[in-house]
Amino acid sequence: MDPVLTDEQRSIADAARRFAAERIAPGYQDRDRTGVLDRALVREMGALGLIAPELPDALGGHGLDSTTSGLITEAVAYADINVAYCQILASLDGKIIAEHARPDLAREWIERLVAGEAIIALGLTEPRGGSDAANLSLSARRMGDSYILRGEKSSISMADQADAIVLFARTGSAEDRARGVSAFLVPMSTPGITAKRYNDLGSRAIGRSSVFFDDVEVPAAWRLAEEGAGFVQVMQGFDYSRALIGLQVLGSAQASLDETWAYIKEREAFGAPLAVNQGVTHPLAEAETLVAAARSLCYLTLRLKDAGDRHTAEAAMCKWLAPKTAVDVIHQCLITHGHYGWSLDLPHQQRLRDCMGLEIGDGTAQIMKTIIARPREDRHAPALISALRPLTRAAVAR
Repeated sequence: MDPVLTDEQRSIADAARRFAAERIAPGYQDRDRTGVLDRALVREMGALGLIAPELPDALGGHGLDSTTSGLITEAVAYADINVAYCQILASLDGKIIAEHARPDLAREWIERLVAGEAIIALGLTEPRGGSDAANLSLSARRMGDSYILRGEKSSISMADQADAIVLFARTGSAEDRARGVSAFLVPMSTPGITAKRYNDLGSRAIGRSSVFFDDVEVPAAWRLAEEGAGFVQVMQGFDYSRALIGLQVLGSAQASLDETWAYIKEREAFGAPLAVNQGVTHPLAEAETLVAAARSLCYLTLRLKDAGDRHTAEAAMCKWLAPKTAVDVIHQCLITHGHYGWSLDLPHQQRLRDCMGLEIGDGTAQIMKTIIARPREDRHAPALISALRPLTRAAVAR
């Protein structure tokens, strides 16, 4: 955990860890088998203030900081990475709604969101546009005081369990790209919406679905912000959620690490505990170091956000480094358990499956590296051009 915390942050983190250990952790593997989240459990989280605590109190939130949200995410993910996704979705969608919805609409949904009474999915990805997020074809055609939605979203997490969806649709032409995308807050019960779940390798309690919109009529009042401003909203939100996702996967990795340290102290081979062998302990020491480094990066990013400083590159670093680190660490923990680790009875295999999906979702490693490189490229390009100019002139002179 990041050592620079206020007394309030420590108290909230302690409460989140206790709740997670007592109420969330025991059902981790069962939720993988059933493929659903217990909504009563989500409501308990809300009652304790463990969902999107940073949302404004004027709209029904608690008005705390982003770092507190990160502490909660990590504590819950230590017990169940999938339950932590409810908190991340609420923080991401709640921020968009709080800043861009009409006040009455924002208050209605944010009150339900932070209370655990509602889950809101994020509808961005489409079949032909994953990393190319602005390449949207789902259309929103204006008709008087309404819009008609037609098209398909794909790979939408929690779609078949959500109460509503923050939906990104094309209101402009294809040539407008990002400038032609608008956002809407749409209840999933609206006539004409259907969801079809995928059979996924991991994160089964969350689930992913294709969502179909068959001439769905929605009031213009459900639009978020001005027409054509939707893409900017979600891109800004990702700078926040990527740091939270980093803590989500690191919480899961830390759980496997702690269990593995305990295991090697008890398991004996050749008349001594495994823990006396450096060949066993050194890989775990490396894992602890990598997790601590990635965790510090995530909290640094959240502090930058709370201070109002730019953190786009740092958020991308979190999203690239943390899932990769978590997958590598959990894999090491699994093989350290030997043939026991290969059993479905232990949770390492599930954590590995659950974390692997976040190497893809919400931005691949390649996209994150592109974001990280962009300001560096912009910064060094003028100097590079100046350095090359004399060589270019000399070549022309020859």
